[in-house]
Amino acid sequence: MYQHDEHIDFDSFLYRQHNDIRDLMRQFLQIASRGISRADYLERIFSLILSWSKSNMIRIVFFDNDRRYFCELKAKGSQPFQLTTSRISKGQADICNWCAAEDSALERICADIINKRNDPSMPWITNCGSFLAEDISALPDAVLPQKEYSGYQGLKISASCRSLVIIPIDGLQGRNGLLQMESETAGHFTRSRIDFLERLVQVLGFALDWRDLRIAHRERVKELTCVYGLIRLVAQADISLDTVLHNAVKLLPPAWLYSEVTAGKIIFDDKAYTTPGIENIVQSIKADIFVDETRRGEVVVGYTEEQPFLDEGPFLSEERHLINTIASELAFIIEQNLHTEEKLKLQAQLRRADRLATIGQLAAGVAHELNEPLANIMGFAQLASKDPGLIDQTKSDLDKIVSATLHAREIIKDLLVFAREAKKVRVSFNLNELIQDGLFFLESRFVKAGISLECELDPELPEIEADRSQILQVLTNLVVNSVQAMSDGGRLRIGTSFRGESIYLIVEDTGTGIDQKILNEIFNPFFTTKDINEGTGLGLSVVHGIITSHGGEIDVNSGEGKGTKFTIRLPRQAIPFPDEATS
Repeated sequence: MYQHDEHIDFDSFLYRQHNDIRDLMRQFLQIASRGISRADYLERIFSLILSWSKSNMIRIVFFDNDRRYFCELKAKGSQPFQLTTSRISKGQADICNWCAAEDSALERICADIINKRNDPSMPWITNCGSFLAEDISALPDAVLPQKEYSGYQGLKISASCRSLVIIPIDGLQGRNGLLQMESETAGHFTRSRIDFLERLVQVLGFALDWRDLRIAHRERVKELTCVYGLIRLVAQADISLDTVLHNAVKLLPPAWLYSEVTAGKIIFDDKAYTTPGIENIVQSIKADIFVDETRRGEVVVGYTEEQPFLDEGPFLSEERHLINTIASELAFIIEQNLHTEEKLKLQAQLRRADRLATIGQLAAGVAHELNEPLANIMGFAQLASKDPGLIDQTKSDLDKIVSATLHAREIIKDLLVFAREAKKVRVSFNLNELIQDGLFFLESRFVKAGISLECELDPELPEIEADRSQILQVLTNLVVNSVQAMSDGGRLRIGTSFRGESIYLIVEDTGTGIDQKILNEIFNPFFTTKDINEGTGLGLSVVHGIITSHGGEIDVNSGEGKGTKFTIRLPRQAIPFPDEATS
């Protein structure tokens, strides 16, 4: 941070700081998108903040599920960065877990920041609820006694500290962390400059969540790839069980978090199938293989080097689920070889696993291509909206950008959980308003493709009870299909109407149409007429599943060169979803 100087033009200072924050934010998100470990990510981010702010010390305490993390980075020292983690019990985060001293003024300050109990009128509290001490020696002892530090890991005040700031970190689940910065120079942190730090920490909270999502998604894709590899093995004709197990063990190391130091072993009936390095493992996770309710072997995965504690030793909770799944799949493969009469049951599971793996591969591509630019769009929009000089129209436009980005992220999230059970939320809403909101985000595609839009929306249309996000997904999928079918331009008509207790939605285009020979197959999962890498065959399958789960019907009328018309009927009143009806 720039040192105070009466001769510095403050407007010029603000301009430089604004540009610095933009550069730092870009670096935060770029580093987060690499999916590196949490320790490496925090060390790099802290180094950037420390260098930019000219501080002497940065500390952070935050909670993630049932883990408490503490980090510290010093500007000087032979080992400047440290990261420690510990498991916490439910509710423990609310009591004496922020500060190094369990019962102190500093602990109470931290708790008040987290719970938003601070009074901004106090000279040491900012409008955003941060704690600011421009000169710590000037604070009353009742606010912060001078000796507020002890031996154990947590926020504390160094003996050399003269200027101090503590800023809340807001994550996806609300306030879950605090960042402390110290300077040995009084007046280093001032009220006129704290706004920049608070903005920077806000972006840091978003970037931490983004990194976690990237890691979780990457691990999910690795898991699906491993399971898919097992399925492909057993799908091969005339392959022996010995060959299956020999090839299956090679799929284990790439599916684990630290794959470069991972070794695997599969034991079946006292015969072992191993990968290099298995004899050197120092940490391991195991799962038994049961065939016909009898233990016949086990799956072992281990690290050849010590790794930090995560959920189960150095292993993620998802990896426990994965190794159990692998053991289960291997048992099934063995049963298939030992019990030929189970062939039909096996084929059904193979088809399901194949669909699941395909979705995982698709999701990886979507996340790589969309999530990173969406994160940048949202970050820049949120940062820009903080500018106090914005006119109302510009601020409104920025809010629309953030809203559109959140909507796009929800669509990606829906795709990632396509093969899983998801809780459906029914609400009452007007279908015309949903159409207008949805088309707002697609107008640029119409203009670019030379497509004219005609909306014939019944102004008397009653509200409908349904899952709003899923109905919006139906509209989006159908409209995007129509746009793709009109590469040379055309006309798109969207209409609504109602009769009795039914609501109707019509999406009609003047595109290339659909050959009658394949018209009955278009709703099948993964069926597509598009070229490789241009379509997955999931869009209309998703549409069909959503409509039928709402008790509705979908009809298609099309022919080559004649365009396509989709007519959707939905009941006005909610009906139980299939999974609810059988529960």
